[in-house]
Amino acid sequence: MDAAKLRETVLSRLKTVTYPGFSRDIVSFGMIRDVAVDDQGRVTVTIVYSTEPDRIRQAIEQAVVQVIQGIQDVQSVEVRATHREMARPSVPQKQPVPGVQHVIAVASAKGGVGKSTVAVNLAYALKELGYAVGLLDADIYGPSAPIMLKTEGEPTTDGRRIFPVPAMGLKMISIGFFLPTEDQALIWRGPMVMKAVHQLVWDVEWASLDYLVVDLPPGTGDAQLTLLQEVQLSGAIIVTTPQRVALVDARKGVTMFRRLETSVLGIVENMSYFQCPKCGEVYEIFDRRGGFHAAKMLGVPFLGEIPIEPRLREGADRGEPVFLCAPDSEVTRAFMEIARKVVDALPVPSARQ
Repeated sequence: MDAAKLRETVLSRLKTVTYPGFSRDIVSFGMIRDVAVDDQGRVTVTIVYSTEPDRIRQAIEQAVVQVIQGIQDVQSVEVRATHREMARPSVPQKQPVPGVQHVIAVASAKGGVGKSTVAVNLAYALKELGYAVGLLDADIYGPSAPIMLKTEGEPTTDGRRIFPVPAMGLKMISIGFFLPTEDQALIWRGPMVMKAVHQLVWDVEWASLDYLVVDLPPGTGDAQLTLLQEVQLSGAIIVTTPQRVALVDARKGVTMFRRLETSVLGIVENMSYFQCPKCGEVYEIFDRRGGFHAAKMLGVPFLGEIPIEPRLREGADRGEPVFLCAPDSEVTRAFMEIARKVVDALPVPSARQ
């Protein structure tokens, strides 16, 4: 049998070798890269693998040798292995936001921990320290910044760029401005969420800012991934509550940021305790120090405790940061201390005021 005919016979026999666990053969799977046959009846089969474990490879190669050895005029069989080059997913290169020195993400692994309250009041505290600050409300499904901050007008555009709204000395933008009614629910799939976040970052004229605080939605979904893959973040802050179980949720947030190469500036514990305004006694309603222990175990800074303060909630309902409705309160001092720690970690040349 000449070499060409022998090669055809070998290929025909290879079509009887099925992939382990499947009825489909290895030829139709595209695993045979080459079959070479010389005039002496020596056969060389090159098999291409991707991520198959060793046991699968061994089973395939043993079956290949077995079916070829039974062919007349075959003198020897050699099996060679190679690997298919897997295409890497295209990940956008992280870019700085034009005109912004530091972008800070405020996140939580679950809802209801006061993440937006922390984001709004942190932004205002940085403003009180004399810096130019913006607030991006990227909580697509539950935008609350337009309620928590009194705004002056609505976003405007020149047909190319969107201009943020002045809000209590901050520059602010939110998906809430673009909803027909305050109570309308967004029923969006992932691509729409990602596009919205992209536009809120890149289509808005932010310049010039020292700090841009981004209020992320809770969890680790599409909005977070869009921001982390596209934007050159200076760092992230994780908001949690005092319970020890909060360690589990805080770990999720820290893990997400670390995997996407974003530094974690620290953990803020919200609703840490309540101090009775009449008797001064402290009540640890939701336990205490869970955020501190989470920070210690995860190896990140603990930025501070935010106590329960009714005036904080009352001010948010009126569109006022706690600095205006309770300037001498413990919670105001806590936010200022957290803001100073952020400035120490992410300094800018000088305050603008």
